[in-house]
Amino acid sequence: MTVNNINIAVIGASGYTGADLVRLALRHPDITIKGLVAKTHAGKAMAQVFPHLGGQGLPDLVDVEAVDWSVLDAVFCGLPHGTAHSIIARLPERVKVIDMSADFRLRDPKTYEQWYGQPHSAPELLSQAVYGLTEHYREQITKARLVACPGCYPTATLMALLPVIKAGAVSHEDLIIDAKSGVTGAGRALRQNTLFSEAGEGLAPYAIAGHRHAPEIEQELSLVAKGARAEGARTEGARAEGVRVNFTPHLVPMSRGELITCHVRLEPGKSVEDVRQALANAYENSPFVRLLEEGVVPATQHVRGSNTCLIGVFADRIKGRTIIVSAIDNLVKGSAGQALQNFNLMFGLDETLGLEQLPLFP
Repeated sequence: MTVNNINIAVIGASGYTGADLVRLALRHPDITIKGLVAKTHAGKAMAQVFPHLGGQGLPDLVDVEAVDWSVLDAVFCGLPHGTAHSIIARLPERVKVIDMSADFRLRDPKTYEQWYGQPHSAPELLSQAVYGLTEHYREQITKARLVACPGCYPTATLMALLPVIKAGAVSHEDLIIDAKSGVTGAGRALRQNTLFSEAGEGLAPYAIAGHRHAPEIEQELSLVAKGARAEGARTEGARAEGVRVNFTPHLVPMSRGELITCHVRLEPGKSVEDVRQALANAYENSPFVRLLEEGVVPATQHVRGSNTCLIGVFADRIKGRTIIVSAIDNLVKGSAGQALQNFNLMFGLDETLGLEQLPLFP
């Protein structure tokens, strides 16, 4: 491997996240796409599956067994949960892996089995996997061989909540997360609830009190709350080890976008300005995170197609509470863009490389 010639493959290239990774990688100056893997579309040209990627000289889609791993430096994996861990476990040790599936996000194999309905087939790799929330795990990602990119809901939620809980500005108890996502978040497989006539012109919650991203959010909040408590930033007697959230996702009839509204309780003696300052401090040197000016509202149409995360802070009319809103593109910052951002760190490249595109508006 040399700089300007990092060979990659994308496993699950016929899905939305895989296709968006290919779109971004095509404009990355140091990447050469050597392999595109898709089980049901093996043998087809990428342009047959995604016409917008035609004319780019991409290799044809192949089955995973046809991949020549010996020529690869890195693999991006965009498979559904339950299918990624068995493939990743077979990859050569020298190949770096950026996994966009859910298979390595949860640190406890028992928790994985509980929420995903099957045992983890490569639990020995869980301890090696670094959680790929770039802005909060930069140092670990630079040294990692396997990075587990967060889900789109956890990305937007944790970007809003981790800094303020770590700083002791808000309580880790009584966290209410109202989440809304475009239909690409459900994947490309045919499902009745994502048909145009079913999802269009309406709004509905789903997986109420049982969405698989909830334990992922709780895992990361628990870690930072425990650390904050150890540093004396938590209130006396707080139960930091077991953070629980009230998380309700909604399906919105749009292709891309994610909006998270977090209703939180301020710690005694803390103000909305303390919340703003905690976020400003946390993301001062983060090129893809913007804390908006007071009164400016984040919106999905202001991040579409970009790797940007917008965060806004608002005083609640209920005393002692505040509202934090974040917006991302679920396929970019919530998946493929964050994966490429992690790739850059893993290979010692500029974090923003290949991700400089501005949001598409309107």
